[in-house]
Amino acid sequence: MGGFLLLAGYLACGLGVADGLLRARNRLLRLWFGLCAGLVLMMWLPTLFAFAMRFTAAAQLAGLAVAAALAAGCQWRAHGARRCRKWSSLPPWLVPALLVPFAILAGWLQYSHVLRAANGALYVGQSTFGDLCLHLGIATGLRGAAYPPDYTLLPGTLLGYPFLGDAMVTSMLLFGADLKAAFAVTGTLMMVLVALGFMLFAWEVTRSRTATVLSFLLLFLNGGLGFLYALDRFWKDPSAFRAIFTGFYATPTNQPALNLRWVNVICDMMVPQRTLLAGWMALLPALWLLVTAARGENRDWFALLGVWAGCLPMIHTHSFLALGLASAGAMAWSLAHAPRARRPALLHGFLLYGGIAVLLAAPQLLAWSVPQTVRGGSLRLRFNWVNNRGNGRLIDGYCWFWIKNVGPVWLLMIPAALQGRQDRRDPRRMLACGALAIYAVAECIQFQPNEYDNNKLFYVAFMLMLPAVGMYLEALWRKLSGLRGRALLATAFLLVCFLSGALTIGREVISSYRLFSPQEVAAARFIDENTPADAVVLTGDQHNNAAAALAGRHIVCGSASYLFYHGVDYNRQRRNERDMLERPGESAALFEAYGVDYVYISSHERAAFAVDEDWFREHCALVFQSFDVSLYRYGDAAERGLP
Repeated sequence: MGGFLLLAGYLACGLGVADGLLRARNRLLRLWFGLCAGLVLMMWLPTLFAFAMRFTAAAQLAGLAVAAALAAGCQWRAHGARRCRKWSSLPPWLVPALLVPFAILAGWLQYSHVLRAANGALYVGQSTFGDLCLHLGIATGLRGAAYPPDYTLLPGTLLGYPFLGDAMVTSMLLFGADLKAAFAVTGTLMMVLVALGFMLFAWEVTRSRTATVLSFLLLFLNGGLGFLYALDRFWKDPSAFRAIFTGFYATPTNQPALNLRWVNVICDMMVPQRTLLAGWMALLPALWLLVTAARGENRDWFALLGVWAGCLPMIHTHSFLALGLASAGAMAWSLAHAPRARRPALLHGFLLYGGIAVLLAAPQLLAWSVPQTVRGGSLRLRFNWVNNRGNGRLIDGYCWFWIKNVGPVWLLMIPAALQGRQDRRDPRRMLACGALAIYAVAECIQFQPNEYDNNKLFYVAFMLMLPAVGMYLEALWRKLSGLRGRALLATAFLLVCFLSGALTIGREVISSYRLFSPQEVAAARFIDENTPADAVVLTGDQHNNAAAALAGRHIVCGSASYLFYHGVDYNRQRRNERDMLERPGESAALFEAYGVDYVYISSHERAAFAVDEDWFREHCALVFQSFDVSLYRYGDAAERGLP
């Protein structure tokens, strides 16, 4: 309960900050901005104190005290200003009509996809089977950690991955929150805030009910023409359609063999990729501020935007980069089309925003992001994203690749951008320039070892263009007035846009896979309750590692599925891990070098390594056993008084 009270405290402080800063704006906007601000404060403030007092309960309370002071300061600054009493500028039916179904879907996916307990085992969904354990391990491993923290999957290696979205869960764990509940509640809240934020952003751009609804649906039901491939298989084999809902990654939006890589943002991005979810939650207020500041409604918002943007790198580095590129494009368009008399003030605002953002972001980038990305050799030139074989040849024709992945929406983006007016009150062309800047960079530069990760940039460009596309479709509907079959044509268009995404969401809703067996859950509970928080466990490198994910203990070497794609060199540790498991009698120096306290052996280790378990039985104390899982205390650990 204490963890959720801590969450509520930060959210209340965020609401106080938003009420002070945006007092003239409607209540719904203040509510959304305040909840986002509360989560950002909860991610960042304890982290600042953790450098001095480790990531402890004391750091959380110190951060909460600062959050309360910030809220009080914003309230004092706005004292006497008239508070807007209007609930929202949106039509009253629009928010519940879109947000309630989305919230129900989000709540179910978070409940069913994050450690759903059944018969002692823990289950997840299709999309979280791979990614969730990384986030679990970060959240459980940060408890009491010294800062800057290391990877629990590779002790001694700086945790350069953006971890603040998971640190928020750690804050709740320190006050007794359940691991599953903390993940599911914050995950659902962030998903709802992303949906509401995009709705408010689209409304700010378009002031159109139809365009807002269309852009909302095009974002969250996104999917290309993959359904055509599925139907083609269905005509040849009627059972193939059933495979969409029963197979592992057989959905129409994620088929690498068919070069279908434009995944549905709910199923394959927001639910499994918690860092991206936190990044989008923080990105959308920045985009809203960018639009309103560029319009000249309040110059102070450039400064607020700079502070907000400066918090992004260790929440989600891709979102920070996308925001920077979008802002550069927006600035170029704004300065080129603003009245001459207004240009100095506009330039001053953008420079103020950029200066504050760079000042706050530089320490994060230099300490965490740059060493891992640049020194790891991840940066390289690569044209046309995943459609490039790497030998100068494209898999599909350039335009066909984007059409079949994104769908007909891709064809509408240029005419939709051109429809916008050269007027600071109409931000469509400004946002189109920002989207073009992101698109151009993501099409030419690969930032991570996994080229697929550039989609985290492309989706922001997509997001920026959708309100304009919604307005273009609305205008097109009006132009076709009187045309027979107009409704049928519109229905067919929407079916093509939404069918792949709808099938993918349907599959995700019913998916269920066992991640941890009852024995692994019991072993993790024993480790968590009976071993020191800084204990080192020798175990295998499977991604669903109970000691690392559920207990948060340091292990010698984690899964290559995580470490390789983070640009981390883990080859030496992987070799040493194998030597210690297979030749423990000859590896005493390695056990000492890594400070191994316990040895965890399960069916995973026995399948992947030729484990010399006889040696461990003879020379180590068996401290836990449940069916196929055994935990041994390494010899020297007994001398240190470990249980």
